Amino acid sequence: MRYSLVSRFRGTLLGTLLGTNLAITREQQAESFSQAGKLMLLGAKSLLELGKLDLNDWQQRQQQILPDLNTSNKVTLRLIIATLPVALFVHEHPQKLRQKLLEASQIWSDDLVVRDGVLAIGYAIAQSLTEKLDSQTLIPQINAFIGETPTSLPQKLLQVNDLLAQYAGLDKAAAELSTQDKTSSAIAMAFYYFLSTLEDFRLTLLRATQHQRLLDSQIIGAIAGALSGAYNSTAGIPPQWKVLSSSTDSAAEERLNFLQVLELADALVAVWSGVYSLSLHSRHSQLEGCMMPNQQVSAFAAPRVIRSR
Repeated sequence: MRYSLVSRFRGTLLGTLLGTNLAITREQQAESFSQAGKLMLLGAKSLLELGKLDLNDWQQRQQQILPDLNTSNKVTLRLIIATLPVALFVHEHPQKLRQKLLEASQIWSDDLVVRDGVLAIGYAIAQSLTEKLDSQTLIPQINAFIGETPTSLPQKLLQVNDLLAQYAGLDKAAAELSTQDKTSSAIAMAFYYFLSTLEDFRLTLLRATQHQRLLDSQIIGAIAGALSGAYNSTAGIPPQWKVLSSSTDSAAEERLNFLQVLELADALVAVWSGVYSLSLHSRHSQLEGCMMPNQQVSAFAAPRVIRSR
């Protein structure tokens, strides 16, 4: 493998965190996780404790911890972030991946564009994790994975393909992809940033977070960061970004969230592999059985060989 699976899991979640934080202006108070990020942690905790996706359990946790979850149209797009642990956890089974992503996307939103976005992003991440991602064929494969849909997202993604084939610059891409359908436009722009600088995590995030309005740049940065992080793994993340995110000069909450992301990724790989029992280590957890500080978990398994599920 080019990169270890745990480094790709880490890269996906760290990329999401860094993409969101880089888009925050100096005037704003930096928040490491939005409601969608917290919802992602709740879903991940459910996956870790149950070893499978249980939507009822996830909803019960949300109602207890986030009873006032905002699912208005303004923030619905951000709920895509919450489904990332699902994509990581079932990445090796295409049919199961599609089924679980569809189920997860419909818990809090009936927006069909968000549903298609969840499928597109989840599929791309799965292709990176299995080292099958080909930039030349990814968009057609994504559209086949989405299937028949009334939304404009598949067409937007085909536009991205055409722009990449033309070596179109950022200004042209932004002009052609920006429409009244802001959700499809944001997802398409994230894919453009990712695929146009495929091997450069730093450049992907800098472009994704510096050329959009604040609301768009946070979600575009998060999506582009997740896609690029899964492809380039933690090896592609600039060391200074890691240091700044975990330095003692940062706010305590931000440091904790950075560590939580690392530990969450390790835990997901370990439970996914079937060689780790979370219940045996829950007393050492900082986040109610969700993370394992002071441990470097490196658990690997071939699909369907030693995993218990």
